[in-house]
Amino acid sequence: MTTNELFLKLLRYVSITPKDDGAFVFIKEYLGDFEAIEIEIENTKNLFLYKHFGKGIHLCFAGHIDVVPAGHGWDTPPFEPVIKEGVVYARGAQDMKSGVCAFLQACKETTSFNGTLSVLLTSDEEGDAKYGTREMLKELQKRHFLPDFAIVAEPTCEVVFGDAIKIGRRGSINGVLEILGKSGHAAYPEKAQNPVHLIAPILDKLAGYCLDEGDESFAPSQMVITDIRGGLEVTNVTPGELKIMFNVRNSTKTDLEAIKRYIESVMGMMAYRLSLTQSAHSFVTAHDSRVVVALQHSIKAIVGMNAKLSTAGGTSDARFFGEFGVPTVEFGVVNDTIHAPNECCPLASVEDLVKIFINVINTMKEEK
Repeated sequence: MTTNELFLKLLRYVSITPKDDGAFVFIKEYLGDFEAIEIEIENTKNLFLYKHFGKGIHLCFAGHIDVVPAGHGWDTPPFEPVIKEGVVYARGAQDMKSGVCAFLQACKETTSFNGTLSVLLTSDEEGDAKYGTREMLKELQKRHFLPDFAIVAEPTCEVVFGDAIKIGRRGSINGVLEILGKSGHAAYPEKAQNPVHLIAPILDKLAGYCLDEGDESFAPSQMVITDIRGGLEVTNVTPGELKIMFNVRNSTKTDLEAIKRYIESVMGMMAYRLSLTQSAHSFVTAHDSRVVVALQHSIKAIVGMNAKLSTAGGTSDARFFGEFGVPTVEFGVVNDTIHAPNECCPLASVEDLVKIFINVINTMKEEK
């Protein structure tokens, strides 16, 4: 099966989270000489395929087969891929069946390696991600079989294919800050404690505040206010409480406890309640890590691009590899139509992505 044939076949699976629509059965057959580990939790299927070539390193390619719902506004049926001028239109074309296709084909075509090649796939990356990649990594940890390096084939390029590699991700911390006052009649402000008035003098210490200065890998961790509300939507009653919701996309230099301590220092004696939840942890892979260097070299060799190293964007399953201490990078096609109507991807980019992954495999095979 050619790369294009494989890509089109994967795109025809209606694999809306958390369903794989039979794709995993086909993938196991496609990599028939790979051993399989499968786990299913709460309707989330996870597939791990591996092949031992020798006693060297364990390199894992990872991704998700699930896609978001198609929604409205499509010019063509979203699960019947259509090719126009070398570009294929279908849900999941960029996010991320292009990447899945590329590493499956690269593994299929590899005949020698100095260690173990593996593929980790889940059907719940676009959902809550509670029972997907993390659970499979737990299983691998129990078996003392965690990868030495991982490549997650999410769409990472910004403008031109080959222009960006993600070597880490910011964490995500959500906060709810409730300022407690005392409501009253607007005509008698001295008899009330208006939480809006209480917070106003220090709001600039919260809104847009940078909790660290960032570094060569991360932008500063900034408090971003996402919602402010309080009161009864009338003009003659002052509010008794004010709720401020915020998000911090945090670097490795700021964590949940640091945010809590900062807010305590700002609020002083003011009465308040604070709730903080971490939905993703930050991680970064060293610039000189073996997998980073190999990927940069391969991108340059195949498409002539000097890929920049980035940690921008939201979250992905790469964060789970980071939690388990696996040096991880992300690289895939251009990200400009993901989750949108008429999601699309040039076939040439997928073919080049296969070549890049094969080059990475060969480069890491030759390194000692």
